[in-house]
Amino acid sequence: MTNKFLRRNEVEKVTGLKRSSIYSKIKEGDFPKPIKLGMRAVAWLEADVMQWIESKVTDSRRI
Repeated sequence: MTNKFLRRNEVEKVTGLKRSSIYSKIKEGDFPKPIKLGMRAVAWLEADVMQWIESKVTDSRRI
């Protein structure tokens, strides 16, 4: 998998989370932190987001 940047709107589409939920989970330590691209621009690594999704699937199937 290539290290592709995902902007917030793409992260929302992939995860099904909205902006406030993403930042709330980051604050709780339950979501990858974004990478600062510029003064007002951030993005997430696709690999980090996909790993987070896979961990949620794995956790839900253990119960």
